[in-house]
Amino acid sequence: MTTARVWFITGASRGLGRAFAEEALAAGDHVVAAARNIEPLEDLAGEHPDDLVRLPLDVSDRQAVFEGVERAVAAFGRLDVVVNNADGLLYGMVEEATEEQIRAHLDVNFFGAVWVSQAVLPHLRAQGSGRILQVTSMGSGGGMASVGFYGAGKVALDSLSEALAMEVDRFGIKVTIVEMGGYATGLFTTGTTATEPLSHYEALRAEMAEMWGDDAGPDPSTAAPVIMELAALPDPPRRLIVGSRSYDQVQELNRARTGSYRAWEHLSRMAPG
Repeated sequence: MTTARVWFITGASRGLGRAFAEEALAAGDHVVAAARNIEPLEDLAGEHPDDLVRLPLDVSDRQAVFEGVERAVAAFGRLDVVVNNADGLLYGMVEEATEEQIRAHLDVNFFGAVWVSQAVLPHLRAQGSGRILQVTSMGSGGGMASVGFYGAGKVALDSLSEALAMEVDRFGIKVTIVEMGGYATGLFTTGTTATEPLSHYEALRAEMAEMWGDDAGPDPSTAAPVIMELAALPDPPRRLIVGSRSYDQVQELNRARTGSYRAWEHLSRMAPG
């Protein structure tokens, strides 16, 4: 008989977090679903009264995160899979964003994942096991106009997670950077903070809007089986692109970057370092 795992999922009230929680519960696992607003999880709690704990949590509040993790451990006795999924979108050009907007954005998208990782590590280390899935983006290899701060937070989490994976592997803890493709998560609607637009960027803003298009992407539930399989792997990858179309796009971006490096190799080699 397979022992039920305990999941701790942030940003679990909608989008990918909700889809991951539903999939884990369907598999017979236990879930601590953390979100600022837990009301959207009421129906799921009714369906799984013994396996789902709803945890109101603002991941930008470090003390609240540590207290929330203690409550999560107390609920089911352990943690097996931690999914740092909570995020938002600061939409606008770099010049347009206020200090308050930038700091609030990174408090959730980067520091929130840091606080959760710090809070769960003592428990996972004591167990000698555990998975941390850091949800970043297929675009975290570089920035893009109008979503630069979103990319910056994901790149920061990506880099930090590489270091974290090296630090905790010897304790039986596996870290995977989950590079999500575009899914219909509501990120560009309910999860968005917009800057005050400057007229100088009107043309570029229109170009970016046309590039984004109206396709919201596939339903988040289509990504959930991948996360379930990933969490079950005895030797999971350090990073994983989730999404067939996104996989192709990332490969194309990597080839373009490599081509650029090679084109300027002569300049790079002028310095001995």
